[in-house]
Amino acid sequence: MNFNMTLFAQAAAFLLFIWFTIKFIWPPVIRAIEERQRKIAEGLAAAERGKQELEQSSKRAAEALKEARAQAQEIIAQAEKRAAELVEEGKVSARVEGERIITGAKAEIDQEVFRATETLRARVAELAVQGAEKILRREVDAKAHADLLNAVAAEL
Repeated sequence: MNFNMTLFAQAAAFLLFIWFTIKFIWPPVIRAIEERQRKIAEGLAAAERGKQELEQSSKRAAEALKEARAQAQEIIAQAEKRAAELVEEGKVSARVEGERIITGAKAEIDQEVFRATETLRARVAELAVQGAEKILRREVDAKAHADLLNAVAAEL
């Protein structure tokens, strides 16, 4: 066996192996690598887009929260204002109701005073007649007596 020939055969086999690898094995491996690089690049781009969208969403959420707080403050302010208005309306209503009750009570008192005065006048007139009757021990003319009582009642 010749060493040179073996070396040439091994070199030829090695060249054949290199040619076969470059021709049939290397292109699918390169395609797979390129496909993998493309997927990784797309994944990185998607991650970057996701990160940007997350930042934008966070900003929108913060703005929405800020707007919601502002609306809540506005609603609270309106509710407090309405409560103050209701309290003021209640005060005015109570004042009007109190004045009405006082007016009614004064009118009732005036009526009671008038009735008491009339009752007192009638009673005084009766007492005057009884006193006059006892003094005179005789009966007075009924018409004159009525006129006299009316005059006395009018003076009282």
